[in-house]
Amino acid sequence: MRASKELFERACRVIPGGVNSPVRAFRAVGGAPVFMIRGHGARLTTADGAELVDFCGSWGPLILGHAHPEVVEAAARALADGATFGASTPGEVELAEALCRMAPLEMVRLVSSGTEAVMTALRLARGFTGRAKILKFDGGYHGHSDALLVSAGSGLLTHGIADSAGVTPGTAADTLSVPYNDLEAARKAAALNARELAAIIVEPVAGNMGLVPPDPGFLAGLRALADETGALLIFDEVITGFRFGPTTYGRLCGVTPDLTTLGKIIGGGLPLAAVGGRADIMRKLAPLGPVYQAGTLSGNPVAVAAGLATLRILERTDPYLALERLGAMLADGLAGVAAGLRTPFHCARLGGVFTPFFCPAPVRNLAQAKAADTRLYAAFFHGMLERGFYLPPSQFEAAFISTAHTETDVAAFLDAARQCLEQACGLSTELV
Repeated sequence: MRASKELFERACRVIPGGVNSPVRAFRAVGGAPVFMIRGHGARLTTADGAELVDFCGSWGPLILGHAHPEVVEAAARALADGATFGASTPGEVELAEALCRMAPLEMVRLVSSGTEAVMTALRLARGFTGRAKILKFDGGYHGHSDALLVSAGSGLLTHGIADSAGVTPGTAADTLSVPYNDLEAARKAAALNARELAAIIVEPVAGNMGLVPPDPGFLAGLRALADETGALLIFDEVITGFRFGPTTYGRLCGVTPDLTTLGKIIGGGLPLAAVGGRADIMRKLAPLGPVYQAGTLSGNPVAVAAGLATLRILERTDPYLALERLGAMLADGLAGVAAGLRTPFHCARLGGVFTPFFCPAPVRNLAQAKAADTRLYAAFFHGMLERGFYLPPSQFEAAFISTAHTETDVAAFLDAARQCLEQACGLSTELV
């Protein structure tokens, strides 16, 4: 770890906290962050020369693994023709058509990050409804725009910050937050603010307090609540879009939001995101309507090429049953490892996405996620890192399986997990 340590020391002199995104700093698990120099398939190479099997996947975009040959080739071809033009390109039309067909969406606007997509969706909701307030859910992280840094998840949980400094009281006052999976609390908050409520925004599967699936009926209840109040329903699918099928989670679960935000997978590992939905709402965006949004790099041709290649591969190969099988193998295996331990443990899992929680029962909301033993997670993280496996350096992030992972990788992961759990819990057990 000498090279990573030296790089981190250099970074701390010129970058706040030594990192360009807070959760990378390893504050939640302790120690200095690992610097990466290469990724190929399911593996990372560190600046120290170590090879790690990667279950972080750049926090979600890399469903095909690192440096997939078709994605690399598509991006390289686009780059050879010019990195950016600040003008329209055929590729962005093709990507928008693909998203409208696959998601499905009536219209879509491409942007460069999930934060930008959600910020645009909220501005659209306010412009369309003429209302100001937003209802979100505790632990739901929707990017770092001011209005959404209220009871947010992800890095804010990692660092124990309830709200970010620099967010004005007026901005915070327009954001309501209630527990995830608590439909009754959402109904009460909406009833008290019905005439002012512009939008209800939710991660349909929460991914920023660890993986937390929705309760049966929760999303359908939010759809009905939005209809009752005249608010728009926004699904933040930056993580979930194209993760569980070649479409959105909204389509898979049969609940249609008014607006959907997408990111991560649709950029194939490059900065790209989108907001889309009903045409009557989307037409409020400039230059057609009064809601302004712009971006020099929106629809960047290199990112668009990588995203199109990724979506085409997902449609052609349909890897989702294979990801489901690997996810089940991993989660069931962890449950077997933990069965003989006298410590609370639960592995949340949906498809190829999972979170090991050191808690006694499935997590349904932020309060239960925060009750998990983060000290044990930190020990587990470092134990797995020492044995060649890279997990998210935070209890409150989801881990990802890619199409590049194999049953051999998962079996090796489970063997290492048995050793780590025995060590972390100070117990001896046999793999069940």
